[in-house]
Amino acid sequence: MAVKEKDKEITFEVVEHIGVIAVNTTGWKKELNYVSWNGNAPKYDIRDWDEEHAHMSKGVTFTKEETKTLYELLGGLEL
Repeated sequence: MAVKEKDKEITFEVVEHIGVIAVNTTGWKKELNYVSWNGNAPKYDIRDWDEEHAHMSKGVTFTKEETKTLYELLGGLEL
């Protein structure tokens, strides 16, 4: 799929949908996915998506190494 951002086309493919973190009152969902951006190697990605995965909010991406580090950091939290 492709979206335009300030006269620049961004392509993406949701390689794997991992899960929904939260659902907004608008129906958009904060999700963890494994996404390939602009044909590059996929990264773990957290952002809000509309139901069709045609529009998204700004988000954050993590390499596998960064995801491992985040996992370790979260594992040490007392919730």
